[in-house]
Amino acid sequence: MRWTRICRETKEISRLWSWWSIALWTTALLLPVSLYGQTVTVTGSVEITKVHPSQKHTSDGVVVVWLTPLAAAEPAVPALLAPPKRRFTLVQKNKTFTPHVLVVTVGSEVDFPNKDPFFHNAFSLFEGKRFDLGLYESGSTRSSRFDRPGISYLFCNIHPEMSAVIIALDTPYYATSISGGEITIPNVPVGKYTVHVWSEGASADVLKSLSRPVVVSNDSSSIGKLLVPNNTSFPLTHKNKYGRDYESPTPQGQEYIKP
Repeated sequence: MRWTRICRETKEISRLWSWWSIALWTTALLLPVSLYGQTVTVTGSVEITKVHPSQKHTSDGVVVVWLTPLAAAEPAVPALLAPPKRRFTLVQKNKTFTPHVLVVTVGSEVDFPNKDPFFHNAFSLFEGKRFDLGLYESGSTRSSRFDRPGISYLFCNIHPEMSAVIIALDTPYYATSISGGEITIPNVPVGKYTVHVWSEGASADVLKSLSRPVVVSNDSSSIGKLLVPNNTSFPLTHKNKYGRDYESPTPQGQEYIKP
């Protein structure tokens, strides 16, 4: 009878241990999900500062800020899903690209409609995506897919005054500065990231120096104020897509007259 009681108690202990093990493993599995399910809105501000006394002080330039998860960080950020692929538009009108700065996610396609009454030829042969849309007429559209991260500087092969920048990112956590320099990046999972900054008036070395690690949490969701030196002299000159100087334009450009 004593042996029977011992066996019964042993089975009870075994049953309780089994339930405890299941509960422990369930908690361990669900804890990362609960942790990674927490998202916050990251805020901050940017200010473009002049480097040379002759420069005009400005805070109106567009600054792009984005976050990329730190590799092997603890606590880690869950592996990024592929950023959503979208379709964007960069309009050519009045010999101007609009918007001047466009941020897209990797894999997205950008349409370049020609809304001027003359030909355009958008191209980018520098960093980032290299492409040449060729010469195309008023009212038509050509497109290019940005399939890898990078910064592309765009020009028109006919009109040297036209320029734009397309920034392709492999993260959904980014924002462009609004009036006053405020930055807001919503729905960022808690974790460790690297802050990256881009501004057209800053050199590559300056932009690299502005990158830094940050910890995003419920108690710390601000990246503070970023001072971005404007150390590039404008206007910058560039060649056409053949690497040669632009020819003197006609008063009205190459006008396209529909038959």
